[in-house]
Amino acid sequence: MNTPPLASGPEGLTALGPLLDTVLDALGEGARRRGGPLPAGGPPEVAERVRAAVGDVLPEEGDPEALRHLVRALAEGAADPAHPLCAAHLHCPPLAVAAAADLAASVLNPSLDSWDQAPAASELESLVTGTLANEVYPDPPRGAGLYQYAAPPRGATSPHRPDALVTTGGTESNHLALLLARESHGPGVRLICGENAHHSLPRSAWLLGLPDPVIVPTPHGTLDPAALDKALNGPSVVAATAGTTDAGLIDPLPETAALCAERGARLHIDAAYGGALLFSPRHRARLDGLAAADTVTLDLHKLGWQPIAAGLLAVRDKNDLAALHQRVDYLNADDDTEARLPDLLGRSLRTTRRPDVLKLAVTLKTLGREGLGALVDQVCKQAREFAHLVHEHPGFELHAPPTISTVLFRPAGATDDAVAAVRRQLLEDGRAVLGRARAANRLWLKVTLLNPTTRPADLAGLLKLVEGTTPR
Repeated sequence: MNTPPLASGPEGLTALGPLLDTVLDALGEGARRRGGPLPAGGPPEVAERVRAAVGDVLPEEGDPEALRHLVRALAEGAADPAHPLCAAHLHCPPLAVAAAADLAASVLNPSLDSWDQAPAASELESLVTGTLANEVYPDPPRGAGLYQYAAPPRGATSPHRPDALVTTGGTESNHLALLLARESHGPGVRLICGENAHHSLPRSAWLLGLPDPVIVPTPHGTLDPAALDKALNGPSVVAATAGTTDAGLIDPLPETAALCAERGARLHIDAAYGGALLFSPRHRARLDGLAAADTVTLDLHKLGWQPIAAGLLAVRDKNDLAALHQRVDYLNADDDTEARLPDLLGRSLRTTRRPDVLKLAVTLKTLGREGLGALVDQVCKQAREFAHLVHEHPGFELHAPPTISTVLFRPAGATDDAVAAVRRQLLEDGRAVLGRARAANRLWLKVTLLNPTTRPADLAGLLKLVEGTTPR
């Protein structure tokens, strides 16, 4: 049989050209067939179309048209995050330049578990993670006057050297953060977080064998420092949130940081959503207090326009990462390390790792802080504009002004069952993808704006669509 060409072999570049043409054609054809932000028909009809397109998954003889057929089927059945009416989740449309970089990463296929598998990629990861760690932990920290921080004397170095690890997203970053807390404060350290915290935090506490977490009520959506103070008892790791999943709210970070410093508690801040506000001069002050955290979760496949996955965990003191150290002779033998071959095994809980850092590096370098900040400002502005439309419309109720780019609203006078039904009807029709969130003991429709190309007319059209779907 003829061996198919490899992506990076002698024939790789020649073979990739027509294959990329096939992929692009199939993506376009699938999108045209879909016709909107979501395939119509709901789960049964979508599943049936996929089964019909795929046929026999493992045929006796291969199908040379499989790439075209399967990419087209996936595109036809996709939720398109670039469509202005696909605005339910923290699911961003990726930048074209980042997707192109991701293709290069797949072709080169470095594995970041040993230097000899990823010589350049390992150095690139070191440069990018160091840069982003310094964004989270500037010296001195931004907003330093708002929490306890002693700046080093002039000419002295900071007592802590920050670092960051690349992860698959917020869940892995939060898990790592609690692991480092356990190794720093002992197995009896207890997680304390608000009801608004991401579900991965209490789940990680369970996976790590930590004591049952203390969940602090957040009746107004954010942590109350007074309630947090009462909950602190014994070795603790407090998890605050900068950008809640439901409403995009930010906990009072300076007050929380000061309380943790006073009570000797470790502080983790889950900024998976809100961390990219650091790139915006207009909005970064909302993250004052972030640099007081021992660990910070970032997730740039949310408010960072990266293809999945693009998570990071920043640490204020890189010495904490010694807890992840492993020695395996075939990956980081002692004599190799002594000979100054970089040791990558302690940079993750995973062994094999793809170079997700390449798309991050390309994006940072291509757009710069100014370009990324402009995108952040744009989606935050869209959220304010949409909230204004809701507030001015007599047929809708606004939950609260947006903190980042999430808006909660509901048809005025509708029951929770009616709100849920509106969302499901729009999904089944394939006309709009809206989220749902519970706040103030009621169910709300959730719009998460992450597409910087969304226009005011799109936002007005979304309201009209919801209005027309709401039963009277």
